[in-house]
Amino acid sequence: MGYWPAGLQSSTALPEDARQSPEWQQARAQVLALILAAEQKTHPDMTLEKLAVFEANALPVLTVTVRELNTIKALRASALVRYAEPMGYEPNRQPANRPAATLSSSGCGSNTATAGLVAGSDYTVLSNGSKSSWNQQDVYHGIRAAWGQSTGRGSKVLIIDTGSSDTQENLGTAFNQGLSTGRTVEHLVTLPRNTIFGIPYGDAETPNDGCGHGTSMAGACAAPRGIDGASVGIAYNASLITVRAAEDVFLDASREVQGVTDAYLLAGNRADVRIISMSMGRLTSSSQMTDAIRYAYGKGKLILCAAGTSFDWSAGVVGVIYPASLPEAVAITGVKDNLTTRCDECHVGSDVEFTVVMQRSSNDQRPLTLAMSGDAPSTVGGSSVATASMAGMAAVVWSRYPTETRAQIMSRLVAASSNRTARSNSFGWGRVNLATAVGSLVN
Repeated sequence: MGYWPAGLQSSTALPEDARQSPEWQQARAQVLALILAAEQKTHPDMTLEKLAVFEANALPVLTVTVRELNTIKALRASALVRYAEPMGYEPNRQPANRPAATLSSSGCGSNTATAGLVAGSDYTVLSNGSKSSWNQQDVYHGIRAAWGQSTGRGSKVLIIDTGSSDTQENLGTAFNQGLSTGRTVEHLVTLPRNTIFGIPYGDAETPNDGCGHGTSMAGACAAPRGIDGASVGIAYNASLITVRAAEDVFLDASREVQGVTDAYLLAGNRADVRIISMSMGRLTSSSQMTDAIRYAYGKGKLILCAAGTSFDWSAGVVGVIYPASLPEAVAITGVKDNLTTRCDECHVGSDVEFTVVMQRSSNDQRPLTLAMSGDAPSTVGGSSVATASMAGMAAVVWSRYPTETRAQIMSRLVAASSNRTARSNSFGWGRVNLATAVGSLVN
């Protein structure tokens, strides 16, 4: 629930110091008093301590558990309340060790080494022995040609996802190896513990990826160009922060909404972070997450979000999901190597801004990335890998032009795109030629 002093208009931007401002603090106290009074009518022993679910962050937001419909009605009628809405949608939610079929449908459980990958077809072996995915060929995005000018050095990407596997050394102790040097990697967690009626239970969450999705996104974006034979990321000299903000890619749980909210706030407050990539989402909007995304956007961050990934039959119908649908977000989707068709599971729509080639028409092959452990590559698809790949490309461009603003970098990406003269209603500006964007060659 968002609050504000009475009398403000819906178009009013949230001030950075809203939580510290006396009039905003007064509004917060009044709203809490309203909730407590309404709840105590049927629960006389209710206290403020029992109402709060998650710790307060920098936003003028309250997360509380209410049991009475009249409380919600009172909140929505109050001039002190910006919005009052359900935080999560999680009836009969299953535990983390749920069956493999359920894990797969949530984007988890499949990040293991892919058998049968063929050199020269599925990947190219580079001079130092690392594997460059088939979709890094210059014919699609000019990625390998761009590496002659920029590899992401000096840029830092923050990936909001399911974390990073503790056992994948290419995102840990071997992050700097071969031609990847002098960069940093951090693994953080913002996902809160589980709660029942506001009472936390279970162990504290860690940055470790129990799903596999976050590890594959980090690999596609910034895996090292090393000497161990693993797959190489697009921005192989960019620094990286992975944030475990959710259990899986569908942000349906209240604690996942809180985790993502806090991750965007963290990214916004990090002056060294320029690019935020998130390959997760939901069908319904979240005003709290929107507040956090607008906060990060106001700090000059380039925010990339996946347009959506689902089953073949629904992907072409649903459209761009939240939060990629927000104007502050750059929505990314995936296309096949024929350059004209969306990937089987990828969402499209007027909110899409860029596309990334990530599915072969002939054999459905997806791009290479890092598995949960070891050097043998896995593969990953959907608008998820398209988004992480685009984050890598943005890091390469910003590395080439480090003094430029977000708007200037976006202009360079658009100018180097396949639809730069006529934006598509389904695919936006289309494919970016990274080599053109960094000045390596002309389209």
